[in-house]
Amino acid sequence: MVKKQDKKAAEASPTRRKFLTGAAAATTGVVAAGFPMIAKAQAGPITMRWQSTWPAKDIFHEYALDFAKKVNDMTGGDLKIEVLPAGAVVPAFQLLDAVSKGTLDGGHGVLVYHYGKQNALALWGSGPAYGMDANMLLAWHKYGGGKELLAKLYGSIGANVVSFPYGPMPTQPLGWFKKPITKVQDMKGLKFRTVGISIDVFTAMGAAVNALPGGEIVPAMDRGLLDAAEFNNASSDRLLGFPDVSKVCMLQSFHQNAEQFEIMFNKGKFDALPAKMKAIIENAVDAASSDMSWKAVHRYSQDYIEMQQKQGVKFYKTPDAVLQAQLNGYDDAVAKRKDNALFREIEESQRKFAERAVRWDLDTNVNRRMAYNHYFAKKAAPAKKS
Repeated sequence: MVKKQDKKAAEASPTRRKFLTGAAAATTGVVAAGFPMIAKAQAGPITMRWQSTWPAKDIFHEYALDFAKKVNDMTGGDLKIEVLPAGAVVPAFQLLDAVSKGTLDGGHGVLVYHYGKQNALALWGSGPAYGMDANMLLAWHKYGGGKELLAKLYGSIGANVVSFPYGPMPTQPLGWFKKPITKVQDMKGLKFRTVGISIDVFTAMGAAVNALPGGEIVPAMDRGLLDAAEFNNASSDRLLGFPDVSKVCMLQSFHQNAEQFEIMFNKGKFDALPAKMKAIIENAVDAASSDMSWKAVHRYSQDYIEMQQKQGVKFYKTPDAVLQAQLNGYDDAVAKRKDNALFREIEESQRKFAERAVRWDLDTNVNRRMAYNHYFAKKAAPAKKS
């Protein structure tokens, strides 16, 4: 039995009565159909415009595209990142400003390209990293305090970005020269290209240094504005045209033996993303990091062989005396930054991590030269019998 007050309330509220009747009918329809009929506004995909710091033909730009594709695929198209090559919106060395201001939503490059903003950024890969390779430096970043220090550093210069270092690079060559470098004195007076704190290292060795982005190096060498230069690896160096202007490449160096890439988002744009999408991005960074290192082994080794066989390039090992001079030059460069508190804090954190990590690495991992020689070194022909 319906109470009188309830009946009166129902009669006084035809809108409510219609709503309840409609709700009941909708519920009946749900049961009959066997699944819920949920009205949901379909928002369009989130789009981001990025730029790399690399020419379109460089494998580094390919790495940037690889990351974007992983995110686009993993989000099912809900987030679409478009990556433009260097110079499409801003010059390579202006990427940080463009992303921070929102001119670009994100970018792909290396931290050392922002060296002019705060030279402590060079510690993410420019220098000997106290014996660490790039993967170990990334271990320091992720688990040894580097992530927090980088956020602190970017905050100190007012950079409105979220940064993800990733993609461990192999040891970079000393560079491309007109003739082999046999002693430290051979570096004196050379017009040489490098970047970051490596500028101080090569300057200490007597070179006249000029920092140029990747796409400008080979044209400068071709015009005689540079005598020698370093960039990064066999594939990038080949694609940029180094074998066209030099036939001598010196392998092994301490100036950048632990560099990694940087994936960068505008902080406002990143913070506005749903939590699920942020998690996808962070996992895509790790996936892209592994994929990049595997692709590098395949492509770099292939181009290394082909430059020798097809383009007449000669590769030489950098003399130990030159490597030691680099370490001495790096120590002097660090000493000059004793007044930079952030530089000292980051450097000390790296040294502490490296002291145990590198010792563990050296004591644990076997030197692969013996196995290589065993399987692939040319065997000496047996002496002919007289």
